[in-house]
Amino acid sequence: MQPCDQPALGWTTVLRRQPVRIVEGQSEGGYTDVFELICCDCGDHPDLDYRDVSPQLQRIRGPYPIATGVVAYEKHLKLNHGLVPDPQVPADAGEDR
Repeated sequence: MQPCDQPALGWTTVLRRQPVRIVEGQSEGGYTDVFELICCDCGDHPDLDYRDVSPQLQRIRGPYPIATGVVAYEKHLKLNHGLVPDPQVPADAGEDR
C-alpha cells in the first residue's frame, strides 16, 4: 500500500463526511449522514471511493456517527501513529459550511 503522495494542507489523517460516492476523485451525489476516517499513512487515499479500498481500510474508514468518529480518530492517531490530536484546533476546523 502506498500513502498519499501529497496530502491536502499537510494532513495525513482526517475525519470527513462520507460522500455518497466518489467518481474520478470527486464527490458525486452529495454526502451521507455518517463520517469516515481516511488515513494516508495506512495506505488510504481520499480520492478513492469506500467501495474501492481494501476491507482493512474499510474497517478503518468506518462509517461512524460523528461522536464515535471523533473517538475513532483520536484512538487511531494514538495507537497507530503515537500522536495525540492538538487540542488547540477547533472541532469544526476545515468543515464546509
